[in-house]
Amino acid sequence: MIADLTSLEQKLDQFMLNYQTLRSENQELRTRVAALESDKRRLEDTLDTARVRLEALMSRLPVQAE
Repeated sequence: MIADLTSLEQKLDQFMLNYQTLRSENQELRTRVAALESDKRRLEDTLDTARVRLEALMSRLPVQAE
């Protein structure tokens, strides 16, 4: 009976350790995802700005007739 309780206690301790580890990893991943999403939005804005500037420059180029 005591051996069973000891075994159960060890398993519960291991479970709680795994739970805390996974919870911590999950939080870290959520933080990384949020940062990456922010970077993605910033890069999309930069690309949009570059696209608008490039289109403006291209519209100022003379058209060549063939």
